Amino acid sequence: MDSDTIAGIIFVIACGCVLPIVLSSLKTRRKMNEADVRKQIVLAAIEKNKETDVEELLKKMAPKQKLLKEKLLEKLLVGSILSFAGISFFGLAFLMDCKGGCSVDSLNATYFTGFILFAIGVAFFINYVISKKMLAKEIEAEEMANS
Repeated sequence: MDSDTIAGIIFVIACGCVLPIVLSSLKTRRKMNEADVRKQIVLAAIEKNKETDVEELLKKMAPKQKLLKEKLLEKLLVGSILSFAGISFFGLAFLMDCKGGCSVDSLNATYFTGFILFAIGVAFFINYVISKKMLAKEIEAEEMANS
């Protein structure tokens, strides 16, 4: 294997494996820190005032939950971004193919990356459409409750 192929493989592994693991661990650590802060506040409130309503205090401090509509729009956004990235990789691979001068392995890796990104983006679109149809009544109920 030449150095371009090895660099491509390392890039794909880093983006496909290492990056999601690091991001999920950072997200988990942030949530744990937020929970610890809430716990310390509740304990301090109980120490100062024994008659504090803990349940109400926890409800006030709880992070705001996203509405179903917001979650669906987030899926639509992610699907759009990944599909566009996949199409961009396809375009890059096509230009590399027309221009020539690059290794077949690099070309195949670029096509493969474009296909994977595009497929994941389409999956998010499909999930958005199906969820929108299945959760239409729940979304309407949430909108009525928030109005």
